[in-house]
This record gives sequence, C-alpha cells and structure tokens, in this order.
Amino acid sequence: MKAGIAGIVALILLLVLIVVGYASVFTVTQTEQVLLVRLGEPVRVLTEPGLHFKAPFIDTVISIDKRILDLENPSQEVIASDQKRLVVDAFARYRIKDALRFYQSIGSIQAANIQLTTLLNASLRRVLGEVTFIEVVRDQRESLMNKIRDQLDKEAAGYGISVVDVRIRRADLPEQNSQAVYQRMQTERQREAAEFRAQGGQKAQEIRSKADREATVIIAEANSQAEQIRGTGDAERNRLFAEAYGKDADFFAFYRSMSAYEHGLKSNDTRFLLRPDSDFFRFFSNPSGKAAAKAEATAAPKP
Repeated sequence: MKAGIAGIVALILLLVLIVVGYASVFTVTQTEQVLLVRLGEPVRVLTEPGLHFKAPFIDTVISIDKRILDLENPSQEVIASDQKRLVVDAFARYRIKDALRFYQSIGSIQAANIQLTTLLNASLRRVLGEVTFIEVVRDQRESLMNKIRDQLDKEAAGYGISVVDVRIRRADLPEQNSQAVYQRMQTERQREAAEFRAQGGQKAQEIRSKADREATVIIAEANSQAEQIRGTGDAERNRLFAEAYGKDADFFAFYRSMSAYEHGLKSNDTRFLLRPDSDFFRFFSNPSGKAAAKAEATAAPKP
C-alpha cells in the first residue's frame, strides 16, 4: 500500500518537474529577439538564437521581430512650394533596434505601423512642401527621399525603431489637374509644331526662291552663251560660204539652188506654180544654169 502511494507521489513529482522544466526554457529563433518580462517589469533582451532559461510561471517571453519590416503608406495629397497639389504614394522599411524601448513606448507591430504612418505623412508634407513640383518628380527625387528617411529615422528612434529606407513610389498631380496639364502640354506642343511648320515653310520658300533665281541666271547665261556660239557659227558659215563663192561662183550658185530644191520641193508639204523656164528651174534645162540667163538677155528689148 505504501509502495503504491509512493509511486503516485513520485509520478506527481515527475509531472511537476516536467511542467516546471518546460516552463523554465524557451527558444529564440534567428528572425526574432525576445524580451523577458518578470511580473510586468522588463528583465532583459535576448537576441542570440538558441535555448534559454527563465523563471517559471513568473517570467513572460515576448517575441519581437528583428527582420526588416514593410510600412505601406496610403496615398497622400501634398502641396508643393509652387502651390501645386501632388498625390504621393510612398512606403518605408524599418527594423526594431531597441526591443525594450519599443515594448515600453509602443508595444506591438500594429501600433508601430500606425505611429510610423503618422510620422511618415508629416515628413512627406514637411519636406515636399519646401520644393517645387518639378524637383519632386524629376530633379531632386533621390535627395528628397533620403531627407524624408533621415527625418523619419530621427523621430522613430524614440520608439526603438530604425528606419532603413523611404521610397516615393509615385508622385503625380490629381486626376483633374493631370488632365488640365496634359491639355496645356498638348496645346503647347501643337503651337510649337505650327511654329516649326511655319519656319520650315519660310525656309522652303527661301530655298525655292534662291533655286529659281539661280535657275534663271543659269538659263540666261546658257542662252547668252548659246547665242554667242550660234553667232560664231553663223559667222563661220557665212565666211565659208563667202570663201566658197569666191573660189567658184557657179558651184556656189548650183549648191544654193540644190538646197532651195531640197527645202522647197518636199513631198506633201508645199505646192506652188512656176513657169518651167523660170530662173528657179534654170539648172533643170542646163546643168550650168546659164542658158536661162542668156535667153532672158536675148528676149529683153533693146533700147
């Protein structure tokens, strides 16, 4: 009987030891850091992964993620220094660097996201409100994001949070403003296109006028040169004719008559009526062309 009671007591003690032992150990993974709280008061922070011990039933283990966390910020409307409204879509990445301060000031990731969202929106309005629209969307975007990150990191340090990065995903005008800007840009481009076309038309007209002027000058010079060449040719021809006539007047008369026959008696071209014994046909009756002249001399009345 006593042996049975001792066995039951031993079993109970073993169970108690197992429960106490289970309640005295805990593990820390590589992706988390652990805050050990004893009766509501923080005791220590454990960051090394592995098996650790705690006081059973009075110590509480609070796990806090030590990886880089994402903060998605809703789109916010910001007014730039040139009074243009911007719709800014930004996000941030942060990590918890001081688990104790984080637990004492905020206590949870959800509360940290809410607080950081408020701080991020304030930094966006403060930094982007000091620059113009063009500087935000094009000229100084990288430096502005770094400035926002530095300000947010400084303000978040009081909560044990380190801000790793802040990025502006999108910074545009509101929809109604975007349409107005687009239409203004379209009108400006059309005006520039019309101006370019007018300048091109003016340039084309200048080139065309210059080409016409040069063509007129070239044609006039060519005609002048042609007339000079033609005059030189005619003079040379007349010289040759005169020289030929001086050497043999009868042959020259025969050649002139043959040329007249060739040009005047073309088939289906010219019709005329002449006497056969006319001077035009004197070479038909006599190859020397002298008979007709003698006949005319004989037929002429004597004074």
